[in-house]
Amino acid sequence: MRAQFLPYNLPDLGEDEEAAVLETLRSHWISRGPQTDLFEQDLSAYLQGATVVALSSCTAGMHLALLALGIGPGDEVITTPYTFAASVNVIIHAGATPVLVDVEEDTANINMAQVEDALTERTKAILPVHYSGHPVDLSALNRLRDTYHLPIIEDAAHALASTYDGKKVGTFGNLTSFSFYATKNLTTGEGGALVVPDEDLAQKIRVLSLHGMSHHAWNRYGESGSWVYSVEAAGFKYNMTDIQASLGRVQLAKLTRMQAKRRWIAEQFHQAFRDLPVILPAQRTGVEHAWHLYPLRLQLSALRISRAEFVEALKARNIGASVHFIPIHWHPYYQERFHWQPGQFPVAERYFNGEVSLPLYPSMSEQDVDDVIAAVREILLSHLK
Repeated sequence: MRAQFLPYNLPDLGEDEEAAVLETLRSHWISRGPQTDLFEQDLSAYLQGATVVALSSCTAGMHLALLALGIGPGDEVITTPYTFAASVNVIIHAGATPVLVDVEEDTANINMAQVEDALTERTKAILPVHYSGHPVDLSALNRLRDTYHLPIIEDAAHALASTYDGKKVGTFGNLTSFSFYATKNLTTGEGGALVVPDEDLAQKIRVLSLHGMSHHAWNRYGESGSWVYSVEAAGFKYNMTDIQASLGRVQLAKLTRMQAKRRWIAEQFHQAFRDLPVILPAQRTGVEHAWHLYPLRLQLSALRISRAEFVEALKARNIGASVHFIPIHWHPYYQERFHWQPGQFPVAERYFNGEVSLPLYPSMSEQDVDDVIAAVREILLSHLK
């Protein structure tokens, strides 16, 4: 057994990140400023010239996207039950009504055929989630967008570095929100970014992201700034800081290397778990998975152990794990507000019932990977029916 606990997730941080943050601290410009501008430019270049607005979180990006599109009371937004609460909460905060559509059996991404069936005259947007880093069916999604003239807001919290038909998620002409939380493939500690396909809409979002103040009012304390500003909307405090951006710029420069390590770990897991009573994560043809998560699904009917007992058995062997996600319609708040009930979205529930997210991150050593493999195999093989 391992001598030290292997956390479920750790950010890959080193001396380059330390130096960049220290340089920003020494500049005394630590809130939104020049480093944030540079991070937006760097991320734009990575996404083939897309317009990028750096923000405080992926959640902030989705919320601002809805507001900038004028979505509010009386409107419906279609999303998935298999996601974190933020994807649904932003719709509620905008004053609109979330409409849930079940997911695909293999990817746990929203089922596009069912999305079309759920469209009504009140539908004003679709908000899909690229679960675990596997892109949604973007061809089908954009056909719906173009056929019904519906804006798409992609929850790409897991999907930076994912590709679909050779193109990166974030380059398909939709509003796309990324997360840079501590556990994500690229981290700024907290933070996010919204890709915006229209420059006028991007300008509106920039204003909304900083109290509704006129563009570049953030610079009013700088040498070239002015104390004069105007408030153009009832905005929010959703901006990124230069401390975060300086960290993000170093992380972005390392992203290709970090993604290669994630792919390598995923492949080791694939090879090691093929003969076990599990369902391996899907990776469809034409897709490059970001491997934010490695969602292994236990075939509980073949085991004398529950999912909770499996997670505890890993923990007893000093290995962390998690579960992603408790379906939205199982939470009491949403049940009370929208009258959703267990059983309503059966595919999402089946996926959840056996899902375990194993450790997968670039700072894992080969020994860490071997330890995870050995523990999973030992536990499952010793609990076969």
